[in-house]
Amino acid sequence: MRWSQAFIPTLREDPAEAEVPSHRLLLRAGYIRQVAAGVYAHLFLAQRSLLKIMAIIRQEMDAIGAQEFYLPALNPAELWKESGRYTAYGPTIFKFKDRNDHEMVLGVTHEEEMTNIARGELRSYKQLPQMWYQIQEKFRDEPRPKSGLLRLRQFWMKDSYSFDLDDAGLDVSYRKHYDAYRRIFDRCGLKYVIVEAYSGTMGGTHSHEFTAPTDAGEDLIALCDCGYAANLEKAEGSAPAVEDPADGAAPEPFSTPGQKTIDDLVKFTGQPGDRMIKTLVYVPLYNAQQPPPGTPGEKDVKEEGEMVVILLRGDHMVSDTKLATVLGTDTFRPSTPEEAHALLGAHLGSLGPVGLKGVRILADKALEGRRGMIAGANQDDTHLRNVKPGRDFTAEYADLRVVSAGDLCPKCGKPMRISVSVELGHVFKLGRRYSKAMHATVLDENGKEVPLVMGSYGIGVERILSAAVEQNHDRDGMFLPAAIAPFDVILTAANMDDARLREAAEKLYEEMRAEGLDVLFDDRAERPGVKFKDADLIGVPYRVTIGKRKLEQGLGEIFQRSTKQIQDVKLESIVASLLELQRQ
Repeated sequence: MRWSQAFIPTLREDPAEAEVPSHRLLLRAGYIRQVAAGVYAHLFLAQRSLLKIMAIIRQEMDAIGAQEFYLPALNPAELWKESGRYTAYGPTIFKFKDRNDHEMVLGVTHEEEMTNIARGELRSYKQLPQMWYQIQEKFRDEPRPKSGLLRLRQFWMKDSYSFDLDDAGLDVSYRKHYDAYRRIFDRCGLKYVIVEAYSGTMGGTHSHEFTAPTDAGEDLIALCDCGYAANLEKAEGSAPAVEDPADGAAPEPFSTPGQKTIDDLVKFTGQPGDRMIKTLVYVPLYNAQQPPPGTPGEKDVKEEGEMVVILLRGDHMVSDTKLATVLGTDTFRPSTPEEAHALLGAHLGSLGPVGLKGVRILADKALEGRRGMIAGANQDDTHLRNVKPGRDFTAEYADLRVVSAGDLCPKCGKPMRISVSVELGHVFKLGRRYSKAMHATVLDENGKEVPLVMGSYGIGVERILSAAVEQNHDRDGMFLPAAIAPFDVILTAANMDDARLREAAEKLYEEMRAEGLDVLFDDRAERPGVKFKDADLIGVPYRVTIGKRKLEQGLGEIFQRSTKQIQDVKLESIVASLLELQRQ
């Protein structure tokens, strides 16, 4: 491709709307242009890189025996209602009615549609296992789309689905995808970490995220040198031991006028947050897919469960995902101030567990065995000191909190660190969650009808490109991994007005193309400085420059973008040298 004929609208200045390096550089390099919030056009260079990423994904998915499908993004709402996710996804899913007043949705992912095909076509265990995948557009009505291609409302995803007879079969399919994902991200040249993850609205029992460490990410992961790694939603860890005072007398009330928050109490009492008990009140919500524990049958409408009191150490935060596991529902809400007052007899800021009766109390494990704590007295502007869990109140203990840096690793007991990352891919063991809800069954070897055992596996295509930019850039631009760069090499003729120089560059261009090199020939009538700046910006791994002085010596210059190393090479050896560099 000749640069003079290509559409590569590079920008000299950083766009005002750019938020993170990948957003800034993909705009400046002419890869993308914004259409609306969270909606971007992929221009020439972006499309070339994304197609290379998709080719790698296809090769690795085909290698494990997965079969490529293409399913419509436009889905009837009935499928999503069957699975229960029509409600669970809330406003994130695009919902509308067609001209015939049929309810429709735009697919966030395709578990429902794949399960619908499976239940209509798979009849016997002899047809299993099956692995089906697609690379297709997805739609998600993000409340805050941002960071360029990292958080989009319309995006490309590779999603695949496995169907097995039993859990042992699922283990095999899951491992095949897990290993294929490692090969995909290795080939794309990314640094990544595999972490234990929370399944969320996808459902299922077990999942892993493939994440790329970068400051532009929104995922937080807990890491330990022993190899333990987990998304903060899933991560476990023990709080470092806190030295408590000796056992004291019964709880003693003291006046705390106007002290409404833990920070207020820390300043007022001079005691650290780890000596405080934070009291929260939540209302679980159960719908037709999540009946209250012990309630037979299904409910036609969402209903509220009994309010639950949640206790945490003052310097800790509740984990919604862990709380969901304990409550048995992904849907709950904080109580209103009026509800909390009616239950506990005090306003927010003075709530506590001592003296409560007939109320379910859930306490985080970090409170177990503590003594000499400070908690609300359930009387406005009053707190209690000398509170001892187990003596002064009874609670169910569970892991309810978000882990913090310095918490002790569940595997080796050493302090963990918290890192920021971008989620690239996610693999889920769905089990029978969708097949039971949607009645997708086969006959086993005994002729018994059993639900299919499923797995789901996703990769964000644009996220691979963005993560690569985040991990490979400097002040001059980006240097993408060779496998996903839009071109292998840029050939730059320093002065196209020089006939001898132009002739040498044209000859070299044809030699590169003949040897299969993906080359962008910068034949523009621009100053060398402009060409070099553009070449540095757009992410191609090598630049070959033909200039007058070195041409007179029979030489050309190979510039490696990532290291900025320059190598003078004889003209007749340039192509061979580039091919050798590609093999390294």
